[in-house]
Amino acid sequence: MAENVLKVEVREGTGKGVARKLRAAGRIPGILYGRAKESVPLTLDPLALERAIQKSEAGVNTLFDLDMEGAKAGPRVVLVKDLQREPGAGFLLHADLYEVDLTQTVEVEIPIHLIGTPTGVSLEGGIMDHAHRDLRIECLPRAIPDELTLDVSALAIGDSLHVSDIALPEGVELRDDPDISVVIVAAPRKEEEELPAEAAEGEEGAVAEGEEPTEGAEKPAEGEDSSKEGGE
Repeated sequence: MAENVLKVEVREGTGKGVARKLRAAGRIPGILYGRAKESVPLTLDPLALERAIQKSEAGVNTLFDLDMEGAKAGPRVVLVKDLQREPGAGFLLHADLYEVDLTQTVEVEIPIHLIGTPTGVSLEGGIMDHAHRDLRIECLPRAIPDELTLDVSALAIGDSLHVSDIALPEGVELRDDPDISVVIVAAPRKEEEELPAEAAEGEEGAVAEGEEPTEGAEKPAEGEDSSKEGGE
């Protein structure tokens, strides 16, 4: 996994007013923290961070060498732990950076990449549901895999694969439930059959011969002719 350099500056002020001024200047606030370490407020270029994440095969699990202007400590290696985005446009508002100890394990989520097309889909017309897309693992920072792969080619309708079916690299430990379903191939949905036209008409048809009128219908009085002469 290639490393990247992320330039940041120590942030003097805090609060919404400071954050607004930073964003107006094309920067965003951030925070740096780690195990048993005091947090440090930062400011950084959101576009530089976005570009670095996008070009890296590791994505948000990219290890960054922190170039921290105004810091007293030496070089630091960090992971992006959280990115806050504007709900509408999706641009970055805040970044949480976690300082790692390269000799201590960390927990991260890795995307699950599916390989192949299930025979239950290509030959039987089934539907594949990729139900679980990320896997939580624990390993040393430099052993974090870019992705985890799962071959689904042999799956027929009714088959499924679980977290336990994913092969983990050496030194990587699972932190998710092994029984969670990752991929399920289901039977195709059947279209609802339309009722025959005759059946539909029969439901709203007139009262059949010999049947009593429905409740509330007016009956002719006993001895009275139901059809009267015109003009009477």
